[in-house]
Amino acid sequence: MTTFVSVKAFDEYKSIAAPSQGLFKDNGSRFIALAYPVETEEEVRGIVAGLRKEYHDARHHCYAYRLGHKGDLWRASDDGEPSGSAGRPILGQMDSLGLSDVLVVVVRYFGGIKLGIPGLIRAYKTSTADALSKATVVEKIAGQNFRVRFGYGAMNAVMKVLKEMELPQKEQNFGESCSLVVRVRLSAIDSFREKLADIADLEEL
Repeated sequence: MTTFVSVKAFDEYKSIAAPSQGLFKDNGSRFIALAYPVETEEEVRGIVAGLRKEYHDARHHCYAYRLGHKGDLWRASDDGEPSGSAGRPILGQMDSLGLSDVLVVVVRYFGGIKLGIPGLIRAYKTSTADALSKATVVEKIAGQNFRVRFGYGAMNAVMKVLKEMELPQKEQNFGESCSLVVRVRLSAIDSFREKLADIADLEEL
């Protein structure tokens, strides 16, 4: 009997579809975990800054994020908690689910009783797990935007390639010369370049 194994393309990865929230309580302390889909560090900074204002009376705003289809852009912040007791456990929960393009911020309201490092690790881990368990996990495909420039004479040939490769178009401009923007998944870029090599000029955006 032959077994077929599904092989995941290098440009496919998992993220979450929308923000979600989790909660953990221990000895009076509350840990509110807020998970967000993000794609840039600028988005991360904006969300963290906004939560610091919204939860301005909280003791800590610890967070972790991982970005990109390879997940190689990341950070874990303890925000004043003992080193390794907050940011890393948050990141660990994201990694256990294989997620990227995700930010989780855990807001802590101190209850007056110290939990110790094991207690903190458990609290940040559990609250993050609660938030992520309520999120909808989605498949994402990493891609690159290209501006395609071509003459009127090449329009039919270019449109045929875009249709065959199922590439939606935007920013169409059919003035004195023609141009449009398409997003191509990373694993299809070589084929895309090859098919348009002699009929259009390509610019990475």
